[in-house]
This record gives sequence, C-alpha cells and structure tokens, in this order.
Amino acid sequence: MDVNGSAMEVDVVNVSPCLASFVDDGTVESHRYFLARKTMLEMLKDRGFAIPNSEIDTTLQEFREKYGQRPDVERLRISAMHRTDLTNKVLVIFCGPNSVKMNVIRSILSQIMNKESLSRLILIIENPMTNPAMKVVEDSPFKTEIFQITDLLVNITKHVLKPKHELLTNTEKEQLLKKYNLEEKQLPRMSQKDAIARYYGLEKGQVVKVTYSNEIIETHVTYRCVW
Repeated sequence: MDVNGSAMEVDVVNVSPCLASFVDDGTVESHRYFLARKTMLEMLKDRGFAIPNSEIDTTLQEFREKYGQRPDVERLRISAMHRTDLTNKVLVIFCGPNSVKMNVIRSILSQIMNKESLSRLILIIENPMTNPAMKVVEDSPFKTEIFQITDLLVNITKHVLKPKHELLTNTEKEQLLKKYNLEEKQLPRMSQKDAIARYYGLEKGQVVKVTYSNEIIETHVTYRCVW
C-alpha cells in the first residue's frame, strides 16, 4: 500500500531469487493436503507402523506432480501394517471438503474390504461430522479416530519446546509402579483427548514417560497415565 492508501502491485518477475524461493504459486488446497498427509505419515511411523522414509520425505513439488493442484482425496488414502504386529492394520481416509453425513460414512465403510483384518480407521475431515454420522462411526467394528485437517498442518511433536514422550510397555509400567510403590491412579494424569495422547493413539491405562530438556532444568523425567 502506498502513501495515498492505494494497493501497490508487486512485480513478481523482478523479485530476487532469494525472495522468489518463498513464493508458492500452487493452490492452498494442495498445500494443506500435503502438510496433513505428511503429518499423518509421521504419526503412523511414530506409532510403529511401517512407513517408508521416501513417503515422508516427499517434497511439496513432488506431491503436486503426483496428485495435482486439486488432489483427489481417494488417492490420498494410506494403508499400513504395524512393524512388529502384523495383525495391526490401519487405514487413513481423507473425507474431503463436503459435509460428513451418515451416508458418507456408510459409503466409506461399505468400500472397506476385509473389515475383519482392519484394526483401526482414521478419518481426516474438513467440516464437522453430523451426530447420525458419528453414531455410525461408533457402531463400526473397529477403532475409529477422527482428526480435523487443520490439526494436522503442523506436527506438534516437532516443536522445539515439546518434551519427549515414550510409551511404556506393560512390563515397564508394572516395574515403574513396583519401584515407587504406587498404584496406577496415583500417577499424574493425561487426558485421552490431549493432543499428544491423540497423536500417539494412546488408550486409557497406558503410561508415557515424559522427558523435559532445556538449558535451565537440564533433564527432568516424569510419568503420566492416560485417563
């Protein structure tokens, strides 16, 4: 805007190479899907699923070359097996920009083959899900998680101030309780709705080791039980 309050035109052609590298001439839609899918791939890998690094390391340009400027959400689906438990299979479905109604969920469920082999379904939505649709989800034969696409534009675990979270095995949990002579209910709590709990897909009763590290307190470890 100039001194007279008029909008100024930017000569993109004459922008310096340094600034030009920050100019994104692609669609916002493709950028959002790229970020959300990348975060979801990182999430699945952190949960122990077999996700190739080549998938996670895909650049925005490569993503657009493969899926286009206006991606077909059907092609964005992710299917993966757990690295150590081959009976644990997850399917991720992007629901697209339309309203998520009961018929949409029923259509998604009807398209899933071999439902008995699926352990978990993750739906990524862009608009609120209706109550009837939610009821269908709750009645599905497998665990279903729902994420808003806006919650996946940034991987919260990558934030420099975020402490490190490690899930304890059942054996490690029992050893912890025995070591400090504690009952499960005496451990500090973490809500199952907490962003970190949702990221790792934590279930009630599971315990996570939380490690804080910074220049002031150096390293501090605590444990939280999911409720």
